Amino acid sequence: MKEKEIQLDYATAEKNYIKSICKGLFKIMSKMGISTIRSYRGAKIFEAVGLSEELSKAYFGGIGSPISGIRLEEIARDAITFHDEGFAEEVGGMLHHNGLYAYRKDGEEHAWNPETISTLQLATRLGSYKKFKEYTHLVDEKEKPIFLRDFLSFRRNPISIDQVEPVENILRRFVTGAMSYGSISKEAHEAMAIAMNRIHGRSNTGEGGEDASRFEPLPDGTSLRSAIKQVASGRFGVTAEYLVNADEIQIKVAQGAKPGEGGQLPGFKVNDVIAKTRHSIPGISLISPPPHHDIYSIEDLAQLIFDLKNVNPKAKISVKLVAESGVGTIAAGVAKAKADLIVISGAEGGTGASPASSIRYAGISPEIGLSETQQTLVLNGLRGQVVLQADGQLKTGRDIILMALIGAEEFGFATSALIVLGCVMMRKCHQNTCPVGVATQNEELRKRFHGHSEYLVNFFTYLAQEVREHLAEMGFTQMNDIIGRTDLIERKTGNDPNPKHELVDFTRLLARIDNSAAIRHVIDQDHGISSVKDVTIIDAAQDAIEHEKEVSLEYTIANTDRAIGAMLSGVIAKKYGEKGLPEHTLNIKFKGSAGQSFGAFLVPGVNFKLEGEANDYLGKGLSGGRIAVLPPIRSNFDAENNTIAGNTLLYGATSGEVYINGCVGERFAVRNSGATAVVEGVGDHCCEYMTGGRVVILGKTGRNFAAGMSGGVAYVWNKDGNFDYFCNMEMVELSLIEEASYRKELHELVRQHYLYTGSKLARTMLDDWNHYVDQFIQIVPIEYKKVLQEEQMKKLQQKIADMQRDY
Repeated sequence: MKEKEIQLDYATAEKNYIKSICKGLFKIMSKMGISTIRSYRGAKIFEAVGLSEELSKAYFGGIGSPISGIRLEEIARDAITFHDEGFAEEVGGMLHHNGLYAYRKDGEEHAWNPETISTLQLATRLGSYKKFKEYTHLVDEKEKPIFLRDFLSFRRNPISIDQVEPVENILRRFVTGAMSYGSISKEAHEAMAIAMNRIHGRSNTGEGGEDASRFEPLPDGTSLRSAIKQVASGRFGVTAEYLVNADEIQIKVAQGAKPGEGGQLPGFKVNDVIAKTRHSIPGISLISPPPHHDIYSIEDLAQLIFDLKNVNPKAKISVKLVAESGVGTIAAGVAKAKADLIVISGAEGGTGASPASSIRYAGISPEIGLSETQQTLVLNGLRGQVVLQADGQLKTGRDIILMALIGAEEFGFATSALIVLGCVMMRKCHQNTCPVGVATQNEELRKRFHGHSEYLVNFFTYLAQEVREHLAEMGFTQMNDIIGRTDLIERKTGNDPNPKHELVDFTRLLARIDNSAAIRHVIDQDHGISSVKDVTIIDAAQDAIEHEKEVSLEYTIANTDRAIGAMLSGVIAKKYGEKGLPEHTLNIKFKGSAGQSFGAFLVPGVNFKLEGEANDYLGKGLSGGRIAVLPPIRSNFDAENNTIAGNTLLYGATSGEVYINGCVGERFAVRNSGATAVVEGVGDHCCEYMTGGRVVILGKTGRNFAAGMSGGVAYVWNKDGNFDYFCNMEMVELSLIEEASYRKELHELVRQHYLYTGSKLARTMLDDWNHYVDQFIQIVPIEYKKVLQEEQMKKLQQKIADMQRDY
């Protein structure tokens, strides 16, 4: 092809260039939460890893560089070498492919490569510890360092291995990573749960929920239940029943593989079973945005921890953070917020579905994040009350020992677990084309899955055995004795061919805070739940809980009474599961000002009526119960013109009903996936990321209504005729309510609102319904509408087929 044929005119080239640059900029800005460049000019919110302090001071505004590193002369030398290679005569027109993302034979060295993958899979399949040692030799003794821990070793003072604690004790420190059912196949997800339950470790559901059929053991005693239930921003499938079937509940604030981004499950991976588990609709993409929708501050995180601890007092509450500069300060706040466990997730791990920009350029090494967290917690006297967990491409017993020496007590494995089950790192996780049936929902491809839980049991047992060997080599009898002992770490010596490595400085990373504070977990958090109001309510409601008899109770309430109903719901869900109690079994009336999370995770058969007002998070995770909020009977103001409840109400609700006689704040019904709600006015971002349910707004709305809404239906009273200005039209369609079924549905919802709250506005509308119904706008997601139309077409076709058969 001649040069003239591929040459663009200047204007087109300029336009294309600007478009591509902006696309990348907008992606990074959205990930970081930046709305305008001007606001963040000079903010220095980036990491410096491997740059010398003199370079940082001269060219990067003095941003901190925890391990120091290269200078200007090394950068210049690399640039010249790169240039010379590109213009060398023997190149022959094609530049060398370094394989930064996927492995290339002559490219950059990858920790997971054909040799390490095949050796590990062979070792775990054959049940050969000798073969496993070949694998760990490949990983630990590689020629070029890949991770920071590859530069490090530890002191030796050998003792007999017989003196070291048994394998069983060490296995309890192992967990598998948060990989949701949906992102990986049913077979892979269940194999991990079976294996971890057998070794008394813990598997993690990820943010995709878990089928209730897995909560009870199989007839042969095999347990498919994941001990860790994740509560991420998406809140997919988070019900009271889900939460009470957990030993640990994990709040994902960020993940190492893609900090600042949520995950996204493509619609073609959402089949009927996954949609049911996630309370969504088959074929519709499920977006998991960053968790700013319900966690705005440490105080909000503390409230969520309190809510979860109430619904399942026996579970540990963990918070997952990403390794980054400043994570120590965040971890200190998390510890003060009463988390039992903190996970530091490094950038090296993560899913093959992560964007390349995240895998290569976001987050930092778990060693740096873990070190900062350990030092900050010890310095502030907080380390003793939390357990620290680390993950990020941990592969061998040596990795575990080094992470323990830096401060970790528990260790997470995700990619390695999948590789043991058959993953070959094809990087096709997001395309549903995994050739070995690990990360796909395609039934034909899933037949190719040949992984077994026994392989994982072998892997973790071998890891624990190797840890014992290292402990004996170091002269310690148990893991607890080495946690936080950075004084035992030494820098590796040898013939390192790369002179740049000599510039890396581990002084700060390995610094040890010398005070009297604990350097590992020694005491549990006090969550202060022994005297909450639910304790009194549960005691008074025994006839309802134990015998399903109808019980009516009445209490005064103050804004210091938080998470009312959460502990009650947990008790009922533990006994009756998802179905809860029969309707109208337990009816409780409250008078006063409710604190945060009123009616959180409320289950079927429990009806709350509040005369007064409520704070934020009312109906959070609503799981089938009913909540009605109305002004005090003697009030003389117009309810529809006054705010009666706070922000982020009905967040992550899966079922149930809420009727509010008055206006509420921002983010109403965000992440609603099945609940019904009627309210008389809302702030900004109503129905954001909604995936199911029905919402009726009998009044004004704020801006950005229905952003990211992919399911369910909303009805808004468009009194002023300007609702389209406030609605985010990217994923939804607006229409008048013309179908008789929808008009009937709306009428019934308004009638129910009047029934439970006595709303004057609802009464007025019902008295002149034919006039008011024509003022409503119906909001339906475009994809959801297509699904509904397809379902209607299938029903019609089936009806025609039945008629033809009968004829």
